[in-house]
Amino acid sequence: MSEEPGPWEPPPDPGRGRRGFPFGVLLWFLLALALGVAIWFLADYFPGGLSSDGDRIDLVRLLTILALISSGLVATRRIRLGEAMRNIAIWTGAAALLILIYTYQAEIGAIGRRVAGELFPSDPVVGQDGVLTLTQGPNGHFYATGSSNGARIRFMVDTGASDIVLSPADARRIGIDLASLRYTRLYQTANGQGRGAPYVLDSLTIGPIQVNDVRVSVNEAEMSASLLGMSFLGRLKSFEFRGRKLILHQ
Repeated sequence: MSEEPGPWEPPPDPGRGRRGFPFGVLLWFLLALALGVAIWFLADYFPGGLSSDGDRIDLVRLLTILALISSGLVATRRIRLGEAMRNIAIWTGAAALLILIYTYQAEIGAIGRRVAGELFPSDPVVGQDGVLTLTQGPNGHFYATGSSNGARIRFMVDTGASDIVLSPADARRIGIDLASLRYTRLYQTANGQGRGAPYVLDSLTIGPIQVNDVRVSVNEAEMSASLLGMSFLGRLKSFEFRGRKLILHQ
């Protein structure tokens, strides 16, 4: 009988009986060498960085994790150079991006706060030393979102108003019983004379600024927004207008 393989026999493996060059072992060795050089450089650049037992334990733990993760390279026989270089470039770029973000985190944070202030003008942007910045809204007014009794309130800043005036809707939201109020205050508004009921809030918070025992007035008629008047602004250290910005110093 013929020794030739039949049509249903699998083709012979050209790599059988031959062992490829252990590229994985070589790559693993090069990575370990590069890591050792990096550790030596960092230890020399930051003297005392491995002086404590905790630091040395963390280093050993990290090296153990890296050794386990990279151990799969040992079994690699063939390496596609183009694909490997592309992956190295991607990870190098990702690492460089993370380093840049960490290095300029303060500047990036400031940019993020400024963008947030433009997108959400009523949300105060908190800067250094607790300085709050409000951005002018599309209608030319300044708005500030605060909270009382766990509920959010959107105020329109009105330096011409002496009191903090709550709309009936906001008053109901923070738990004020409108039926129990007495509307004894009279106000002169653009729409004529209005009435308000005095009330004292336990606290009012806008950004990091919190004031306690806040005297407010609940308006009898509906309003498009509650008013943040001088009874709140007067408690601040100062406030100033800079173009489209209102700066509050607590």
